[in-house]
Amino acid sequence: MKLFVAAAVAAGLLSAAPAFASAELAKAKNCLACHAVDKKLVGPSYQDVAKKYAGQADAVAKLADKIQKGGSGVWGPVPMPANPQVSADEAKLLATWVLSQK
Repeated sequence: MKLFVAAAVAAGLLSAAPAFASAELAKAKNCLACHAVDKKLVGPSYQDVAKKYAGQADAVAKLADKIQKGGSGVWGPVPMPANPQVSADEAKLLATWVLSQK
């Protein structure tokens, strides 16, 4: 029984890790200099991004690409710079996390 409880606790911690890790990754990659979860800074809030791309099957791929390569015109005149220091896997993790912010 103790083993089962320990396994359940570990599984719970691991399932919460991606959201936490993504917030920490966003901080580490300096995303939070221009974005916030719930308000517009230089760029849109993550909640606004999640709303805009909700229901789009290719949203993770689109956002991951934009995270790495940058872009302009979607949210106004201020361009998002490229982030070559973000790997493809990190970009997918960040995009998935951004899309979960509702």
